Amino acid sequence: MLKPRFATAETTLVRGWIWAALAVAAALVLAPAARADTSQSINWAGYAVHRAGVSFHQVSASWTQPTASCTRGEETFSAYWVGLGGFSEKSNSLEQIGTEADCGIGGVPILSAWYEVIPAGPRTIGITVRAGDRISASVTVVGHQLTLSLTDASRHRGFSRTLRAPAVDVSSAEWIVEAPLGCAVTIASCQNLPLANFGAAMFRAARAVGSKGHSGSISSPRWRATRINMSPRGRQPADYGGYGMAVGLADPSPLQVGGSAFTVTFTPMAVPGYLARAPRSAAAAPGRRFH
Repeated sequence: MLKPRFATAETTLVRGWIWAALAVAAALVLAPAARADTSQSINWAGYAVHRAGVSFHQVSASWTQPTASCTRGEETFSAYWVGLGGFSEKSNSLEQIGTEADCGIGGVPILSAWYEVIPAGPRTIGITVRAGDRISASVTVVGHQLTLSLTDASRHRGFSRTLRAPAVDVSSAEWIVEAPLGCAVTIASCQNLPLANFGAAMFRAARAVGSKGHSGSISSPRWRATRINMSPRGRQPADYGGYGMAVGLADPSPLQVGGSAFTVTFTPMAVPGYLARAPRSAAAAPGRRFH
């Protein structure tokens, strides 16, 4: 999914039910909401943690795979992922893994799993994902060695890939729902792809591990948490050249369950339209998707 709406370097690809158990529901009601700073992004919704002088070794979470409410003739897109890096405007790397729920032109939901190590392109994971599946994912970085893992507990399928990257960013950790970008050639030709109506997506067991070994939830006092709302007025890459059609936005709830859980909810726009004028080159040329 495109490298953040926060980072400035070129990136790559694009890219529910909520636990019904009474114990979890009760925890959500009773747990005090943790506070976080707030930021706006053109295509991210969720949380990021960061702090000057702090680097991260691992990020993890679980979620129930959403589906997408589709309309024949309309293509829409949504991605759900955990990642390290990419939050800073100076970032040029992002290591992430997650799933998607898109709508094809025929009006049928298309679900998939993927990983991406920016600036390299995305890679599809050979796991069949269905709506309602219990997904867990993690990214671990040691030096320039990355381990990206994803498990579908509902289907007893798992994926893990270890590789080396010439550049990594471990200055932040993220838990994100994203409206991917479509790009003709470079990020300067990118435009937002319309966000699919996914209803709601809940992240649970969200944790990060610092390079010095501290493991904590999003609200750990060891780092600073930022709540990210998706907004047409949100942050974007400095060299990002255009915007696309928006039919909906997304916002995360306050943190719950000791800062380890939150829900991102889709909100349809009253009047769908362009966030801004998209460049003709992006609209006319077939291209790639970026997360």
